[in-house]
Amino acid sequence: MEQYNIQWFPGHMKKTERLIKDNISLVDLVVELIDSRAPISSQNPMLNNLIKSKPRVLLLAKSDLSDSNANRQWIKHFKDKDISAMMVDCKNKKIVKNVVHLIRETLADLIALRSQKGISGKIIRIMVVGIPNVGKSTFINSLVGRYKVKTEDRPGVTMDKQWIHVDGNIDLLDTPGTLWPKFDNLLIGLHLAFIGSIKDDVYDVEYIAMQLLDYLSKNYPDLLKERFKIEFADNKEPYEKLEDLGRARGMIIKGGEIDTLRAANALLFEYRSGKLGRITLEMPNDDIIY
Repeated sequence: MEQYNIQWFPGHMKKTERLIKDNISLVDLVVELIDSRAPISSQNPMLNNLIKSKPRVLLLAKSDLSDSNANRQWIKHFKDKDISAMMVDCKNKKIVKNVVHLIRETLADLIALRSQKGISGKIIRIMVVGIPNVGKSTFINSLVGRYKVKTEDRPGVTMDKQWIHVDGNIDLLDTPGTLWPKFDNLLIGLHLAFIGSIKDDVYDVEYIAMQLLDYLSKNYPDLLKERFKIEFADNKEPYEKLEDLGRARGMIIKGGEIDTLRAANALLFEYRSGKLGRITLEMPNDDIIY
């Protein structure tokens, strides 16, 4: 199939860049949420310049949707790089509460210094950043223990910064999800589309579904077979695989034609919601460069 590059960078994302830059001096640490299904593609490369030397905690969100074996490899990978990282299911309040311990552990030297100066009760300010639809708002609501920020399973819901107080002496600055102006690597654009971090109306849904189906048939064939009750032969073209999926689900329109758009939307929904099973798109040794 002909390859094409996916791009999505609306005006509010440029505003978020400025918001991060203008407020980074106000916080003690940055919590960055990335998607555990695509830990490379879901890291915003611009953040390194915006955050600079500020301490950072990396949370691999949606860990209930990613391959558990891959999760273990990713945590080891970040530990080997001396990066504070944790797998989180943002809907699980018990797991999310462990993040506070990781934050305090990462800021142990700063907390000790403040204690020596007699200011141990000073508020710890945290900035929460991440790409669209990674689960920042759900994470904050689970951490705070009550509804504080609007959440929806689609990108672009949080549109402005919000300060939220966490029980104790921690304040969080929630920022809108942001991407970067250009994906030079086509695979990164695809993976962000697969996981729902790019709005579906900015690309060809059938094309994206075909690419995802091709990946799944090669890497998770048993999960596909179990879900759709058919086998997707490797020698078939991606469009033929999408037709097979639609046929298996009875998605037939007038004249006996397969409704491939409906099949595409069904595949993307079932992947993103975890109905297909726990699936990871990227591993630590994958050669994916920004």
